[in-house]
Order: sequence, then structure tokens, then C-alpha cells
Amino acid sequence: MNKYHNKITYTFGRKFDSKKERDRYFVLLDMMNNGEINKLELQKKFELQEGFYYEGKKQRAITYIVDFFYYDNKLKCYVAEDVKSKATRKDTTYRIKCKMFMYKYHDILFKEVL
Repeated sequence: MNKYHNKITYTFGRKFDSKKERDRYFVLLDMMNNGEINKLELQKKFELQEGFYYEGKKQRAITYIVDFFYYDNKLKCYVAEDVKSKATRKDTTYRIKCKMFMYKYHDILFKEVL
């Protein structure tokens, strides 16, 4: 269990942070098998701000990892999905990173799956 009481689940040797995330994975697999989406990736990392030096000290890059990333054949665009509960959706760091993601990667459709 983590701080949001999600139960980590393993399916086909893959780790999912919650049952809801695992269930969404199966929906996306069906969508891929039906030709609705392709290029499905899990846990894709995006750089929101590159690392830099401040007063001689290295500051790490700010990154954001989306649960799922794929190309939607109907919408003709890439989609980044994050599976969230109502509690995790309210997390301040998450909200800030979402805004940074949408600003920097405005050509990618961002979806929250609740």
C-alpha cells in the first residue's frame, strides 16, 4: 500500500500502481487489438524542465511519467494518459506537473482517467 492506499498489482510480469491502472491497461490492449490505437507505451517519461546549475550546484531536471502513451487513430494525435483517484488528482505536485506538461507538450492530448 502507498500513501493513497492503492494496491500495487502485478500482471504478466508488469507492475501497476493500482488495480484501476491495470484495468485501464486491458482496455487499451483491446483498443490496440481493434485498431483504434497503436504505439502503446507504459510509464513514458517526459522532461518538463531540463537540469541546470545554480550557484555551482547541479539541479536535476523536472520529469513527469505518464501511465500510458499511445497514438489515437481516430483523433489522429498522440495521447498521454494518467490514471488517478480523486485523492491523487488533488495532489499539488501532480497538478503543477500536469500544467507544465500541457504547456510544453501542447500537441499531445492529455487525459486523466478517474
